[in-house]
Amino acid sequence: MSVVFIVVPLAILVALAAVIAYTWAARRGQFDDLVTPAMRALHDDTEEVASGHGEETAGTKEERPAVD
Repeated sequence: MSVVFIVVPLAILVALAAVIAYTWAARRGQFDDLVTPAMRALHDDTEEVASGHGEETAGTKEERPAVD
């Protein structure tokens, strides 16, 4: 029974820390854009990878559009 006096305050402290962490993250804008990071993983960037390793794809560098 005496372990309850340790576990209950410890559980309250952990829950309070979680609420504080969530509030801090929400105020700093961590949950503003939930769609873009997930969509970023779906974009095909083979052209950047191929040009980064010195390999050429089907077109030449003159035919590719300029990247800013």
